[in-house]
Amino acid sequence: MNSNYSDWDEDLPPEPEKAYSDLLRALKRNSGFGLYFVQCTPVEAEHCIKKVPQDMPQKKIAVLRYVEEIDNLYQQVNEFVKDKPIDILLIKGLEYSLYKYEKRSFGEITESKFSNISSVPRILNHLNQQRERFRDDFPISFVFLLRSFSLNYLIHRAPDFYDWRSGVFELPTTPEVLEQESTRLMLEGDYEKYLKLTHEQKIDKVLEIQDLLREQHLTEERKASLLFERGNLLAAAKEYEEAIASYDAALKIQPDKHQAWNNRGIALGNLGRNEDAIASYDQALKIQPDYHQAWYNRGNALDELGCYEDAIASYDAALKIQPDYHQAWYNRGNDLGNLGRYEDAIACYDAALKIQPDKHQAWNNRGNALGNLGRYEDEIASYDQALKIQPDDPDAWNNRGIALGKLGRYEDAIACYDAALKIQPDDPGAWNNRGIALGKLGRNEDAIASYDAALKIQPDLHQAWYNRGIALRKLGRNEDAIASYDAALKIQPDDSDAWYNRGNDLGKLGRNEDAIASYDAALKIQPDLHQAWYNRGNALGNLGRDEDAIASYDAALKFQPDLHEAWYNRGNALGNLGRNEDAIASYDAALKFQPDYHQAWYNRGIALRKLGRDEDVIASYDAALKFQPDYHEAWYNRGNALDELGCYEDAIASYDAALKFQPDLHQAWYNRGIALGNLGRYEDAIASYDAALKFQPDYHEAWNNRGIALGNLGRYEDAIASFEEAIKFQPDDHCAWYNKACYYALQGNIEQALENLQQAINLNPEEYRNMAKTDSDFDGIREDKRFQYLIQ
Repeated sequence: MNSNYSDWDEDLPPEPEKAYSDLLRALKRNSGFGLYFVQCTPVEAEHCIKKVPQDMPQKKIAVLRYVEEIDNLYQQVNEFVKDKPIDILLIKGLEYSLYKYEKRSFGEITESKFSNISSVPRILNHLNQQRERFRDDFPISFVFLLRSFSLNYLIHRAPDFYDWRSGVFELPTTPEVLEQESTRLMLEGDYEKYLKLTHEQKIDKVLEIQDLLREQHLTEERKASLLFERGNLLAAAKEYEEAIASYDAALKIQPDKHQAWNNRGIALGNLGRNEDAIASYDQALKIQPDYHQAWYNRGNALDELGCYEDAIASYDAALKIQPDYHQAWYNRGNDLGNLGRYEDAIACYDAALKIQPDKHQAWNNRGNALGNLGRYEDEIASYDQALKIQPDDPDAWNNRGIALGKLGRYEDAIACYDAALKIQPDDPGAWNNRGIALGKLGRNEDAIASYDAALKIQPDLHQAWYNRGIALRKLGRNEDAIASYDAALKIQPDDSDAWYNRGNDLGKLGRNEDAIASYDAALKIQPDLHQAWYNRGNALGNLGRDEDAIASYDAALKFQPDLHEAWYNRGNALGNLGRNEDAIASYDAALKFQPDYHQAWYNRGIALRKLGRDEDVIASYDAALKFQPDYHEAWYNRGNALDELGCYEDAIASYDAALKFQPDLHQAWYNRGIALGNLGRYEDAIASYDAALKFQPDYHEAWNNRGIALGNLGRYEDAIASFEEAIKFQPDDHCAWYNKACYYALQGNIEQALENLQQAINLNPEEYRNMAKTDSDFDGIREDKRFQYLIQ
């Protein structure tokens, strides 16, 4: 059925007395079923309920009041009128069955419009479907006492039922009631109470204010006050744009209403329009300079803009007027903390806590300030106070865990994070911090699980990706670590630490070029990151680019002049370039900052040896051994230097020390053998060569020198066998071929002597022709024409 909707306002008479008289007249005339719709405020409805029975004593009148939703009015009426003789039934509170269908913002709700919703409220649907049953079953005059809001719903969503109306009446609010109700609303007005209202209660309150604002008898002052209350109610519903519009309407009527300027500022602040908010607070303070709430709120807006000094000045103004304003002390402390003035911040928190000792947030932030001063025990004590007051404060548990971590109490820290997560399981920060503490305990697998939990909640938490990479690196999972750093850098491309550690893991994989690119990215973001310059130098050194490596070490040392590792590796690179004097200067710089740096003393010794400064070499090795007595390489090279000086006994003692710490150091056994040979201790020398060959059987030099020692003992056959072993492992060992020829000559075996000498000369013609010319070992065959031919 197509309905021709009417605008009910056209049928309503303007005079309250006449409207009420018309209603009474209609009710007196009616006998049996009738539908009457009375548009009025809830207060006027109550007046009507009280007055109608008095004015119509001959009629049996009953009342149905509703303060909550119902679905089926027919059932309710049927049960109510059973066995009761009723002529007129007054019904109030139908709007409670409509509120939950209201989808508009509170600021859009007006009395004259209904919500254009797709679904029909169940009660209205039933009224449409059951109008014939109402008519046939109830010979009663139904009087619906409705707000215009509810009447609009009936017109548009229960048109079939409404079309059977017997009359529509408006009962305007009297000036006395208007005064009474507006006063009540203003007295009851409380932002904190508004915050606790349900959705339906907020609609009811909005409509209540709207009812009064429509009244023509309302004074301008009262209208401004009601618009102010409406603004507060809308602000409590987080409809800040509409709230501002309401405050603006109030201020248009009453420009000096400082509370409206203040609350307008709060709404603007909630929209992030802090500059405009400050302008509003300034207007409030221009009207009321001692309005401490406006000074306080102005401070909050300045804080949001990062203007901490100005914010503190505003809090100071608030506290000058209201010295016990604990929230201002608290926020002042926060801004002092933001400026790094932690001692002053603590004093502010103490002032706030003196006024309100149970303000757990102040205890918490006081702990943060103490932590920033390195007073970790005091920090924990502050968090304990916060938790004593508010045991379920996850932030305090989390912060307590951080403080315990700074003290190295990682197990206790984890217990704190667990407590925080029990209260707030979806806190990614607590999961991340828990992972850090687990990592400190070496429990890297568990740490990764914690980081994964954080990332499940907040996939873009780059710190968790970064820390996950660190844990994976500690497990030797360098590829996975790099993937984690990549995820962190996708979210936060300017994280220099992630680029730096990514470079480290690429270096571990031998991907030095990629490592350098990562270090370059880190240094583009943070040019003074000395560790990146240092490790970049190491990667360049691994690629043999020693000049570039030195430049990188120089950059690291520019930012961290006492970085002894950089001086040390710079020395190594200089040594690789043959710049041994410069290398020694670099090692000296490293030792200036780290005198017990045994590797620097050792490498300094190597550089000195290359310069032939054997006395100084030994002193450097001695210094290395002072700090690292089991440094077998130093003992070994010390022995070499002593051998160069002809101090064979001392050299042997050094080799023995090296072999004490590294028994399989075949080079030491070999050089020990040489020193023993130089002392004529050939049997001992042979034993040393045998030990060298035990650990390195293909050590052809050892086989060769073993043969020489055997020869010196007259054991020519054994010597020749040793030379043959040398040649077996190194066919072009010209020394072994030559020595073998010598011993064959000494045995008078001309054929073998000539054959082996020929091999030595083939490998090194000039050297062995000249040696053979004067070598006494060949005196027995020197006159042989074939020998003479070979040495020509």
